[in-house]
Amino acid sequence: MTLAVYPGSFDPITLGHMDVALRAANLFDELIVAVYEGNEKPGWLFTLEERLDLARESLEGHRDRIRVDSFSGLTVEYARAMGAGTIVRGLRAVSDFEYEFKLAHMNDHLAPEIEVVCLMTSSRHSFISSSLIREVAALGGAIDGLVPTAVRDALRVKYGTMPTPIG
Repeated sequence: MTLAVYPGSFDPITLGHMDVALRAANLFDELIVAVYEGNEKPGWLFTLEERLDLARESLEGHRDRIRVDSFSGLTVEYARAMGAGTIVRGLRAVSDFEYEFKLAHMNDHLAPEIEVVCLMTSSRHSFISSSLIREVAALGGAIDGLVPTAVRDALRVKYGTMPTPIG
């Protein structure tokens, strides 16, 4: 069985992330969408539990091949502990490549038995980033078609652009 890990902060998960995850799931027997739980990124919008819940809800229809988990520390150590032979990374634009290239080489130094595979995001999602989604949502802009419905609704609640559901 081939197992791959797709790590990220997913704050929040976007349709770009889902595009990469679903395409990666077609390449491997199982994919773990691994939500990073570290504190290195200041100003998380969603808590770890919220990010996990949103990722799980967004990927609900694909549980046969995709599972959602969390991790801390080095991605390669998590992949090794899970028995994964591959780490999947998404590339939106050329600007992502330099960072991912350096990261892939560091990962190869740390865990040469684990491959890094980069998938280019589909062109219709190439401009989407979690930080851009947070900024647009905070200013009341429309994010429909850029994030899963559950994320859209959670952002509306978080930023007060929609009444909090009762119950």
